[in-house]
Amino acid sequence: MDRVEVVVVGAGVVGLAVARALACAGSEVLILEREGAIGSGVSSRNSEVVHAGLYYPAGSLKARLCVAGRERLYAYCAERGVEVRRCGKLVVATTAADLHKLDTIEARGRAAGVDELVRLSAAEAMAMEPALACAGALWSPSSGIVDSHGLMTALLGDAENAGAMLALRSPFAAARRDGEGWVVATGG
Repeated sequence: MDRVEVVVVGAGVVGLAVARALACAGSEVLILEREGAIGSGVSSRNSEVVHAGLYYPAGSLKARLCVAGRERLYAYCAERGVEVRRCGKLVVATTAADLHKLDTIEARGRAAGVDELVRLSAAEAMAMEPALACAGALWSPSSGIVDSHGLMTALLGDAENAGAMLALRSPFAAARRDGEGWVVATGG
């Protein structure tokens, strides 16, 4: 029976990021993945959006982590050569009656630390996106798109370079306490 300090269950973006952080901090890490490849579960079906942090309540953990994490993600992708585009996003009010909703989103975003928001008239928004029909918009230049598979590959590479091991086709079945440690069982 092999012994490791840490077992991470799942080789999606979250599991790989956790495994990378632990391995880079010096822990001996084993990553268990039930599928035959990394990122085959929920991570394979995400939108690949880099969120600016517009929608979370000010001061909330989600708001703080989204704003700080967004910048760290852009920096990490640039450092590791992962394709990422800070392409921005338009949040549109389709009718004049909806314009007040942009005020709410803008205020929430600014309170959360999203400082680069720009309010646009209908003409300004349609100049950016000619097929758009709206009463006004909010431009979020820090929103983007990331190649999630490239990100996962980079995270795995960093984790493995720091000594982590990946076990594909190794579903987590159970864990039980054994003295000071745990016994982890895999199986199908």
